Amino acid sequence: MHISLDGFVAGPNGEMDWIKVDQEIFDHVGKRIGKGDTSLYGRKTYDMMEGYWPTAADKPNASKHDIEHSAWYKDVHKVVLSKTMKGAERPNTTIISSNIAERVKEITQQPGEDILLFGSPTATHALIDLGLIDGYWLFVNPIILGQGIPLFKNIKDKVKLQLLSTQQFKSGVTELNYVVAK
Repeated sequence: MHISLDGFVAGPNGEMDWIKVDQEIFDHVGKRIGKGDTSLYGRKTYDMMEGYWPTAADKPNASKHDIEHSAWYKDVHKVVLSKTMKGAERPNTTIISSNIAERVKEITQQPGEDILLFGSPTATHALIDLGLIDGYWLFVNPIILGQGIPLFKNIKDKVKLQLLSTQQFKSGVTELNYVVAK
């Protein structure tokens, strides 16, 4: 997840125009997400992704990233946390509208690779609150927003983390990869 130095994932109105991405970051992320076979989204992020990625590779000016990520997006199983999409039938997609903790735990017990949570601050807050996030893969952007949508809010108990890796990119973005310490 991209965050500002002061911990925001979006500006006050959801703006993300401050996020730095380039081919170096795309290549790095592509290697990592290729290991995941399930992606988890909140409804807003899912709608945004669904509006672009299924056909991104079909455009005449599609970039390398668009072609690769579009192929991954079409194959990955998508899990959406949403109270408003109940009963919606979508290919290769599971909608969770109630019993989030139980349903997510069921999915984690199934065979497969990592479940990757993309964006979705509201879903992230709910999963943090339920203790269902076992790692944080953060891309710290060299900017202080001062206000916006925070990654962490209303944390009830301390969450101890263990740093697994870091990487500095030419753009000034720093990746921090943490696992929740047991």
